[in-house]
Amino acid sequence: MPRLEKQLSLLIELDKLKTVLRRTRIKSAQDRLENSAEHSWHVALMALLLEEHANRPVDIARVVKMLLLHDIVEIDAGDVLVYDQEAIKQQQAKEYQAADRLFAMLPDDQGAELHALWLEFERAESADAQFAKSLDRLIPMLLNYHNQGIGWIENQVTKQQALSVNQKIEFGSAALWQKAQQIIDQAAKSGWLKE
Repeated sequence: MPRLEKQLSLLIELDKLKTVLRRTRIKSAQDRLENSAEHSWHVALMALLLEEHANRPVDIARVVKMLLLHDIVEIDAGDVLVYDQEAIKQQQAKEYQAADRLFAMLPDDQGAELHALWLEFERAESADAQFAKSLDRLIPMLLNYHNQGIGWIENQVTKQQALSVNQKIEFGSAALWQKAQQIIDQAAKSGWLKE
């Protein structure tokens, strides 16, 4: 298959991401769940706006690429609630298998490059990946908070769960982790997170 045809084939496959529903409701219509494509776009814009809060200098173009790619595996693997630790354990194998399939649709050089970037995000070892992961954890918290905790309430999330799951934010941005802790404290005081 010619190079362009392979690229277009993946591009059309990626349209399926619009049908993968997350557990977070959008702010403008609390009765509607966000889809993974919307999430990826939102968190990529977040990177552009909040770059200055990264713990270490980051290559913002790489961070944005990671965030646009990070959830494409949900086309095959679906989304799981971040607070469901059993589901998270099972999810990793599904996501790695999905990444193999999706990136193999591209020309070899491009597929290898983007697959490596996706893996870098997953492993969260570089400054770019740690900052990207921080943003990926913060945006659902912001939406839950600005929706009066509806997602937390529906899933009976505790304050301790919110702190432990989201503490990874600190690896990419101490400033954003400080803000996240304030959000969690206020959400608990409002009764949106169980004590």
